[in-house]
Amino acid sequence: MTPAMPWIEVAAGVVFREGKILISQRRSEDHLGGLWEFPGGKLEQGESWEDCLHRELSEELAIEVAADELLFETKHEYPTKRILIRFYRCQWLRDEPQALGCARFVWIGREELQHYTFPPADEPLVRLLTRADILWK
Repeated sequence: MTPAMPWIEVAAGVVFREGKILISQRRSEDHLGGLWEFPGGKLEQGESWEDCLHRELSEELAIEVAADELLFETKHEYPTKRILIRFYRCQWLRDEPQALGCARFVWIGREELQHYTFPPADEPLVRLLTRADILWK
């Protein structure tokens, strides 16, 4: 009997700025390379979800954000890994993004979400963002 794969805990930011959100494209050599995502990364041992989010957004995009609230949480099982993602609503505070840990990034409005392909784990949040006016206020 094969032991169950452990859950990988990931903090991701839905970063708002002037009515748009920031998404980043995964590097081609990474798992699910080429797909777009809400930036973030793996929680390290002893790290809070918010601290992880601040560290990852600084490392990947060189930006500083304020994590406002937990927006959405989901679990997804891929063939080779299982992830638990907590998506936090964030406000951009300072520094212009740079593609340090991603292929590209873009600020988009709600109507543009449909033009980007996201990993299956992100799709429930994309549907929520597409439908919920209140999230964009």
